[in-house]
Parts: sequence; C-alpha cells; structure tokens
Amino acid sequence: MFRSLASSVLLIALLASAPSRSVSGADSPDARPIQEEIWALPIVHPTLAYVVRPVGKGPFPLAVMNHGVALDARERGFFPLVEFRDAAMWFARQGYLVVAPIGSGYGAAALDVPDKGLFGVFFSKVGSCDNPNFHDAGLAAALLEGWIIEYMAKEGLALADDAIVVGQSAGGWGAIALSSVNPPSVKAIITFAAGRGGRVGGKPNNNCAPEKLVEAAADFGRTARTPMLWIYAENDTFFGPELTKRMHDAYTAGGGRAEYRMLPPYGNDGHFLIGSPDAIPLWAPLVVQFLDQHR
Repeated sequence: MFRSLASSVLLIALLASAPSRSVSGADSPDARPIQEEIWALPIVHPTLAYVVRPVGKGPFPLAVMNHGVALDARERGFFPLVEFRDAAMWFARQGYLVVAPIGSGYGAAALDVPDKGLFGVFFSKVGSCDNPNFHDAGLAAALLEGWIIEYMAKEGLALADDAIVVGQSAGGWGAIALSSVNPPSVKAIITFAAGRGGRVGGKPNNNCAPEKLVEAAADFGRTARTPMLWIYAENDTFFGPELTKRMHDAYTAGGGRAEYRMLPPYGNDGHFLIGSPDAIPLWAPLVVQFLDQHR
C-alpha cells in the first residue's frame, strides 16, 4: 500500500510539472489557440485536474467541468483523465479557462483498491440502493466545485465574478445541487444527462429510487436561483425523458430557474452525448444562446 501511495504521489508530481501542449485550433477559422495542461490543485482536498485554456496571461472567465460516476468499481481505478476533452476544448475556444477535476476515488487517487480512494465514500456515494442519499451526494460534489472556483479566483487565474459550471451525469447532479446555494461568482450552470442512481444492475431505464431523485430535485429547486440549462437526449438509458421531465418540473415548481432541452436520439446511448466530438454541433447552439442570455 505504501509503495502504491508513493507511486501515486510521484505520478501527481510528474503530471503537475509536465509541459503544456498547445493546440492551434486550425480546424475552425475563428478558433483561438488554446493549450492543455495537467494541474494538481492544492485545495482542501488536493485534486488532479485537466486544464485547457486560451493562450495568454488571463485572467479568463472560468468553466468547471465535472464527470460522472463509473458503475463498475474497478473501472473507477482506471478512469480517464478527462471524459469530454473535445467539449472542454470547445469551451476554451469560447474564451474560458476550463478546469475538469478528477473525482475522488478515481484514477491515481484510487490507490490499490478500486473504489477505496481518499474521501471516496464522502464524495462519490449515495448509500444503499434501497435508501439512497441523492441529496448529500450532490452537495458533496458541489462543495468540491466551490473550492475550485474559490482557489482559481484567489490565485488570480480566473475572473472572480465570471464562472460557469458544466456537469455530466453525476457531475451534472452535483451542478444542480450547487445551484441551490447560489454561489455569487457562478453566472450560469449547464448540465448534460444529469442525475444519480441510473442503470441499476446494468439495466436501462432502471433507477435506484426515482421518487427520491425527484424529491431531491424539488428540494434543490426551492432555494436555487442561478440560471441553468438541462440538456438530455431521448435515448439516454440512465435518465429517460419521463424521469427527467419529472425532475425538471419538481425543480422549477419551487422556483428553480432551468431551461429543459431534449435532443433527438444520439448514438447507442444519448447519456454519453457530451463525450462525442460529433455531437458538438447539436448542443453548441443551445449553449451559446443560453450563455448570451445569462452572462
């Protein structure tokens, strides 16, 4: 275990010191040059993050992008550095400094035992499927987002009052939870396929406790006033249209501000829409329009 821990620390150090890689953006005539880096963020819970940003000194508006939760415990130990690199690069070309943290208990932080990473229980778990705690799991993810935003602004790396949060799946659920505390620096929140407890036992459209998910969405909506955009695809097998419409109705009934957009079926499973570069033309116009209205 100690050898593995030392190796993980060394890996973090090497990644943090790795030279940045510039991307010219020649694939689009109006794309600005951007650069990709790996950072070790010295926040309350030290976190590795994929960072992509415009070339230049900044500070830039900040975009925090959060990934979902792998269903299989072993997969969490081999989680990719970033699930949606092309989407992150798209946001960087819009002028954002994009920070995509690696969740606790994932990748190098998983140590020798998959799903036993530092703080993994606190940040990744919803408890038993018979009685899941969707509410606190969402707020735990929101706490990490808040730490990142605070650190980036304090260091002068990002504009203190111009941040957005983007989340996919469980990362999107954390973003919904974040909206309930209305952080003043966050101007808008965008989610893709947001939810928790989907595909129990690997079965499509089989949620842990759909009533509790709707109930938690309603609770977040009662205090949420940050503008949100919820994006789903019709063939999402984790969170289907019927469930997500109920979540949205419950969230907005209490005063939550969220636009709900349902895209046509995409690929084999629309849950992974944001991970495909080919899907960017489908969601980018919605995002541009939304951000133009709320920034």
